[in-house]
Amino acid sequence: MSITTIIEYFPQMLDGAWLSLQITGLSLFLGFLLAIPISLMRLSHLAALRLPAQLYMFYFRGTPLLVQLFLIYYGSGQFRHELAQLGLWTFFRDAWFCAVFALTLNACAYTAEIFRGAILSVPKGDIQAGKAFGMSGLLLFRRIIFPKALRIALPSYGNEVIFLLQASSLVSIITLMDLTGVASRLVAKTFAVYEIYILTAVIYIAITYMFVVIFKLFERMLNQHLRTDS
Repeated sequence: MSITTIIEYFPQMLDGAWLSLQITGLSLFLGFLLAIPISLMRLSHLAALRLPAQLYMFYFRGTPLLVQLFLIYYGSGQFRHELAQLGLWTFFRDAWFCAVFALTLNACAYTAEIFRGAILSVPKGDIQAGKAFGMSGLLLFRRIIFPKALRIALPSYGNEVIFLLQASSLVSIITLMDLTGVASRLVAKTFAVYEIYILTAVIYIAITYMFVVIFKLFERMLNQHLRTDS
């Protein structure tokens, strides 16, 4: 194992890791924002709201992310004329946009399902107590349901974050030089398979550990009121 090779190419690997973090972070942020209304639509009694959300979640949770990436990046070329007329072709011809778009839709579907289960797990007594204080509608959701559901969903959502980070390695297939993409290029250039991929694994583990620590701190902060002094 050549330590010199690892030291030499470490800065390039960090550049790829930064791109992976950018794509993952933006996709998670947008997916989180979209997941809240999607999960509420999924819980709606109105079929016009519930069925589209149900179909959307079923498709993106039922198909591989790689297929979704291919359909968005390569498949959008089949509608180039229509997208150009709408002024969207500039975005869909860009690999970075397609990667973020696909990961956002995928993350939204899984996050919406996590939130749906968490909302259903909120104790009915808490909701009734909120109603007893005159809360209803958006106020009840903002003050009672959402905070409780967030605490319940946090461990599962943490797993989704780690999954999406690892799944982001697929974007290298559509020409993006993320961490995996840089590693593949360096292996083809140097044939240092062992050193490059060991370094890739170590960087992924370090980033994953960082996310785990962040979520543990966030979970502790949200549940601080449950801690008792000994």
